Amino acid sequence: MTQHATPTTLFASRLREAERTGVPIEPLRDAVPHADEALAYAVQRCNVDHWVAQGRRIVGRKIGLTAPAVQRQLGVDQPDFGTLFADMVLGDDEPIPLARTQQPKVETEVALMLERDLPDADTTLLETLRAVAFALPAIEVVGSRIRDWNIRFVDTVADNASAGLVVLGAVPCRLDRLDLKLCAMSTRRGDETVSTGIGAACLGHPLVAATWLARKMAALGQPLRAGDLVMTGALGPMVPARPGDRFEARIEGLGSVVARFAEA
Repeated sequence: MTQHATPTTLFASRLREAERTGVPIEPLRDAVPHADEALAYAVQRCNVDHWVAQGRRIVGRKIGLTAPAVQRQLGVDQPDFGTLFADMVLGDDEPIPLARTQQPKVETEVALMLERDLPDADTTLLETLRAVAFALPAIEVVGSRIRDWNIRFVDTVADNASAGLVVLGAVPCRLDRLDLKLCAMSTRRGDETVSTGIGAACLGHPLVAATWLARKMAALGQPLRAGDLVMTGALGPMVPARPGDRFEARIEGLGSVVARFAEA
């Protein structure tokens, strides 16, 4: 550690190096046993600021750890959030280069596009509903810079909520035509169904998750704005992805989206 390095800048640098080299690192919580949420988000923000300074453009946020099944998989009990950059967003069935993924797993989500700002730390569900322009089916390709996905809350928060890539469907749907609480989700890898779920698995309702995010971001002085993309969280368990895999996700009322991984 250099004379001016702090745990925040040191951990941020380690995560960037892991992303650059593709070599995952040991859990951050092992280096600072008493690391807390504040430190983890400070590390995340340090890297977000770094990438913005390098010219990357923020286009939205992702909510993580909303589904009980995913929380059980990772041993956590609360949501988190991360930042989405323009170069992380792919279109339906667009080939996914393996070099852009790290220990990739996929999860199916409801994506929202906002048409109004959500500036208040006490944002209501109704205000969130009015702010949404449309919804899309989406597959998030989550990834971890932490070795073997050996993460707890501090690790994934610092690692930009384990963000990787986002694959969006191309047919927008207005919310007045949808029941996002009861919509069924099914994800297939080839001919095999590998994940199922329902909208209620996402904090009870994807709009509840989006409202949580709106309040959190406003309280941090970084409110959600019109034009932001919001990934609301998994509707079912995440599934490891392999070279050549093709995943097709269907969400009742929203349609389908395909994530196709390049061969090795």
